[in-house]
Amino acid sequence: MSRYCAYQERSQKEVRNKLYELGFYGDEIEELIVELIAENFLNEERFAKAFAGGKFRVKKWGRNKIEMALKQHNISAYCIKKGLEEIDEGDYMDSLEGIIQKKLEAVHESNPFIKKNKVAQFAISKGYEPELVWGILKGQFD
Repeated sequence: MSRYCAYQERSQKEVRNKLYELGFYGDEIEELIVELIAENFLNEERFAKAFAGGKFRVKKWGRNKIEMALKQHNISAYCIKKGLEEIDEGDYMDSLEGIIQKKLEAVHESNPFIKKNKVAQFAISKGYEPELVWGILKGQFD
């Protein structure tokens, strides 16, 4: 399991699921997880930071989507907050503006209201905050 955790950052949920796959149950799993935490192979805060940074840089996810994904990994609110702090505000806004600009060029719609709505829905589905999305779109169409 130490090799499994050393390969990439893992959440406790991922490790627990892997141990179930390997046939471990109950107290055996908890003992192994405690041992992995003690040896620093498993660290929730480190996982949250790596996960948030990676999803933002590679997949261009917004904070809302990253937060929901971390909650699915049963990460604590404190670690989620620390993970989201890894995202630079300037890079975040640049990424959002880039996504909006690219989608505006890709959507072939003559009605500006429908076009704006399609672009906004796309950006919001990527996890960006609606107020940021609509603020940028308002500036694009005014």
